[in-house]
Amino acid sequence: MNPVTAERSAGRRAGLALEFEGLGYRYSGSEVAALAEVSLAIEPGEFIVLAGGSGSGKTSLLRAGCGLIPHFHGGEIAGAARVGGRSILESGPGELADVVGYVAQDPETQIVSTTVAAELDLPLRFRGDHPAERARAVEEVALALGIPHLLPRTVTTLSGGELQRVALAVALVTRPPLILLDEPTSQLDPVSGDELIWLLRRLNEEWGVAVVLAEHRLERCLPAADRVVAMDEGRIGFDGTPRDFLAWAIANKPELATPSALMFAGSDIEPLPVGVRDARQILRARDSGGDQPPNRWPDAPGKRGRGLDSGSRAGSSVALEAKRLWVELDPGDGPVDVLRGIDLEVQAGERVALMGRNGAGKSTLLRAAAGLIDPVSGRIRAPGGIALLTQNPGDFLVRERVGDELSGPAGEAALGAVGLDVSPDRDPRDLSGGERQRLALAIALAGRMEGEAVPGLVCLDEPTRGMDRGLKGHLTELAGRLSGQGAAVVISTHDVEFAVSFADRVVLLGDGEVVADAEMPTVLSGGWYFASEAARVLDQPGLVSVEQGIEFLKRET
Repeated sequence: MNPVTAERSAGRRAGLALEFEGLGYRYSGSEVAALAEVSLAIEPGEFIVLAGGSGSGKTSLLRAGCGLIPHFHGGEIAGAARVGGRSILESGPGELADVVGYVAQDPETQIVSTTVAAELDLPLRFRGDHPAERARAVEEVALALGIPHLLPRTVTTLSGGELQRVALAVALVTRPPLILLDEPTSQLDPVSGDELIWLLRRLNEEWGVAVVLAEHRLERCLPAADRVVAMDEGRIGFDGTPRDFLAWAIANKPELATPSALMFAGSDIEPLPVGVRDARQILRARDSGGDQPPNRWPDAPGKRGRGLDSGSRAGSSVALEAKRLWVELDPGDGPVDVLRGIDLEVQAGERVALMGRNGAGKSTLLRAAAGLIDPVSGRIRAPGGIALLTQNPGDFLVRERVGDELSGPAGEAALGAVGLDVSPDRDPRDLSGGERQRLALAIALAGRMEGEAVPGLVCLDEPTRGMDRGLKGHLTELAGRLSGQGAAVVISTHDVEFAVSFADRVVLLGDGEVVADAEMPTVLSGGWYFASEAARVLDQPGLVSVEQGIEFLKRET
């Protein structure tokens, strides 16, 4: 048992929010254990960030914490797990619903009602609450999450980010003392993601709700955490404070460290910062001059914006072209203009990050490019063909074995390209969120990886959900490979750090219109929300990456 966990759990079994003792678990058909000898004690009111690479066991741990393992997923289980003092072996998910709320990586799999209001009311109705109590609870949770306008909406009309908020509201509406969340910000824009983290912290501080939050973008949630538990190959590799976790990650798992921690470690600056505010305070304390402005980072190339220097691309072949594109969708209460007069051109070989707040029209634009949505006016075309990976990987997974989803040389090449190495006998639904995402990506690209089979345009809609930094690096390499073969790669993403790593251009949508279109360093530096962590810490025009940050800090010190 981890020494910190042993100390916390010894003599305090009663009253724990969640407890695992020697927990082991193996999914049916898997040769490798998903969890191995996990011992962990979580006190009421703790805020825990659950870290670890894709496939490290985070999702399995959360599934065990709410009874989905073993009652839904089957498999072989050993050891003990208790939620609010109740054994998960003796109580299923329904019986545990009053003591634990769970938000899965794929929120669409949790929604069963027709409207949002009915979905929020359902667990209260099952519990037998009075109609007045149910109405109050639904109104309160909708206000807390900023979704009262969604209550009359049918769930089939919701975006991925809206579904994620609704799934969280369902988990919170019964006011359980423990909430387990699996990548809850993965489909939220930077503003909404930050708001959600601090909402969880408020619930934790004011109402004593214990929170266990699995997340890959740790820079977003570490400042809110009391404690970090890091999973490694199904075991607990670390259990301690956020700052101690960063030191451990730098020494043992650099891919888990935040951008600011990597910058400080690479520049030999201590202590390692837990967040942006902490980083800026540490740098101010080091600055003996205090009021002396730092040397400025050279301005990014293409500062004027893509629209003003498009002549530099003359002669390139067009992979995507939109002219005065208007698209209407009906969310259930009448047609709404989702895209309004879009003019956009993407050339062969370009790597473009499509960004913007939830509901800005990113997914609609990609679906229109693939011919899945008809515009009401204007036009959009992809002359060289298009491969599209939509937000929900489950749309691509229809068989019971990974080996049946992709077979033959083309399938093997696609699996290798996305860095997925799992048993062909695994059930796709038992894979982690990141593994399912990569499998779906491989299916979308199978047969299009070599020579003439590469489409002129590859569009990926939020492909990094559930991926750790190492797997995002594989995706960056894949994007580079495809663009090197002449394909334009357009990736819709809320992940600013990922956009910095792969894109040479950013198109920012707002309310169905292009509000910014320029080279990546221009858009992702100097801002509050659509800016990398390095940019927010150092506030230098054109400085967006960890490597640039290290160079700047070394020059300054």
